[in-house]
Amino acid sequence: QIQLVESGGGLVQPGGSLRLSCACSGFYFSAYTIAWYRQAPGKDREWVAKISAAENTYYADSVKGRFTISRDNDKNTVFLQMTSLNAEDTAVYICHVQVGYDYWGQGTQVTVSS
Repeated sequence: QIQLVESGGGLVQPGGSLRLSCACSGFYFSAYTIAWYRQAPGKDREWVAKISAAENTYYADSVKGRFTISRDNDKNTVFLQMTSLNAEDTAVYICHVQVGYDYWGQGTQVTVSS
């Protein structure tokens, strides 16, 4: 049974940082690309970043230079380090993997507000 469990969200002030985690299980983690998406209220789900099995990383223009995605294959976990956060980053952040089908986590809320 494939599971993705996000954690690390919370309330942060503008300019602050957060580190999200996505703990994965039920598949051969190191062989797959893992992605982060986000969904703000009233908006479509938006791709944020992804990391390949070879640890190549890709970012949406809106987060490039501020967010860093990484993975720990020993812990079957993907991380999203977020810096210089602003109000537009407020969203539910959701982990994704495609293993035949698409699998999604339940998401973790990030709120950027003073």
